[in-house]
Amino acid sequence: MSTALTRQHNDSTFASLWDELVWRGLVHVSTDPEALAAALSAGPITAYCGFDPTAPSLHLGHLTQLLVLRRLQLAGHRPLGLVGGSTGLIGDPRPTAERVLHTKDLIADWVGAVRTQVERFLEFDGPAAAEMVNNLDWTAGLSAIDFLRDVGKHYRIGTMLKKDAVAARLGSDAGISYTEFSYQILQGYDFLELYRSRGCVLQTGGSDQWGNLTSGIDLIRRAEGVGVHAIGTPLITDSEGRKFSKSEGTAVWLDPVQTSPYAFFQFWLNTADADVSSRLKVFTFLPRAEIEALEDATRDRPGAREAQRRLAWDVTALVHGDVAADSARDASSALFGGGDLTAVDVATLRAALDELPRTVATPGDRIDVVLTTLGLAKSNGDARRAIAQGGVSVNNRRLDDQDAVLADSDLLHGRYAVLRRGKRTLAAVERV
Repeated sequence: MSTALTRQHNDSTFASLWDELVWRGLVHVSTDPEALAAALSAGPITAYCGFDPTAPSLHLGHLTQLLVLRRLQLAGHRPLGLVGGSTGLIGDPRPTAERVLHTKDLIADWVGAVRTQVERFLEFDGPAAAEMVNNLDWTAGLSAIDFLRDVGKHYRIGTMLKKDAVAARLGSDAGISYTEFSYQILQGYDFLELYRSRGCVLQTGGSDQWGNLTSGIDLIRRAEGVGVHAIGTPLITDSEGRKFSKSEGTAVWLDPVQTSPYAFFQFWLNTADADVSSRLKVFTFLPRAEIEALEDATRDRPGAREAQRRLAWDVTALVHGDVAADSARDASSALFGGGDLTAVDVATLRAALDELPRTVATPGDRIDVVLTTLGLAKSNGDARRAIAQGGVSVNNRRLDDQDAVLADSDLLHGRYAVLRRGKRTLAAVERV
């Protein structure tokens, strides 16, 4: 578990966990709020969230659910992290087109990777010890006849057709296969199995999964004659209303190889003022008083971006650890605040420079030519004038010689240099 996660506690200023979840904006839709609030307050319950291995990493959309499970555990409830070894083979229907079916071996590899990521956010000892489960364990040996007799008989086609993703596909040229149409039955069966085997009475997921969440609720009511609960959290969207996800091509990955800690940090640092308060509530464990103080700072001193800086460090520390968060913060400060670039480790520096315009150069190349090649100057003459006016720096060291050349000593870690024109126009140079 991340060291940042071990420091977190639920906010004692709230009368109940439900009140905190609502205040943090984590309840977009739910089953009976009064009954759910009472269940959460009455004593420890078991809750689960499922994560399908549709890629080798989880992304930002999953982080909301991971932190909801963590909040439940901090409040004394028992979380189950479900990795969809079987549902990942089928694919949750998208509103637009059929998913590509991957091989069983590849899905098995992704199951392992996703499981490792989920485990980082939960504790597996103590009275609220978490448990990891794989739905392939209870579906692999289930025959088609048994599935249709014991599970399928509880479903009504009319209800299944009304699910948003199914309805959208039925009205499209692509249509929908029986495989993806059946996905909601598999997810509903997961809830039933976990209710029977572990007493699980709550499932969480994104609000776009509400049809699948209610599938399990309906199945348990028909098969067992009892009521269980679900919470659908709001989708995290960009300025154009698109959710951050693989299918939308806007995923922010939790795997540091796919989204480096520096790029991850910068994503949060670039949060708009209008969104930063809600992001702090959802993605950090900061207490209400501190978040409200940061809201005041955003309103009174927007240029200081205090809330964004706190958000960026906290979420990066939660996902990648304190050391990675410190490195990303220091690199960002050095690049955009004129700090010491020589102190930035090579991996973080490389990730930071990947975000900038880049060219290759050799020691001895003239800086004015490099500036022009990078597009930081319209011409060599323009570049030379900018240097003469003190508007150009290499690794935050201001130049004053129009004939300056790139020196070996300019190359950070023997390979990189950062050129700046003005206050915030940056570009990277890599040694040939």
